Amino acid sequence: MDIVFIRDLRIDTVIGIYDWEREIRQTVVLDIEMSTDVRRAAATEDIADAVDYKAVSKRLVSFVEASQFQLVETLAERCAEIIRREFDVKWVRLTMNKIGAVSAATDVGVIIERGERS
Repeated sequence: MDIVFIRDLRIDTVIGIYDWEREIRQTVVLDIEMSTDVRRAAATEDIADAVDYKAVSKRLVSFVEASQFQLVETLAERCAEIIRREFDVKWVRLTMNKIGAVSAATDVGVIIERGERS
């Protein structure tokens, strides 16, 4: 199994359970690992044979910017679903970080894995 990754994808969105959070935009940071086999893409040098990390990033930015979830868990789950369904990724590990959610911590969030590693 090979991994295509995206690190430190920063997106502003409405996220949170408190009334004041529903009135502002906060930054979430995504780190994403996606399973693939890069041999075909390496042989053909055709983006159609690769996991297009730019297309994945653009899709997630569009989705997250427009979303208004209360829980980071829900947003992470929806992002993982998009990656698997729309980009034919069999396995994904997604870290979603909500910077500043806890004043005594640098960041907090969730790490989820979905699908089968191959």
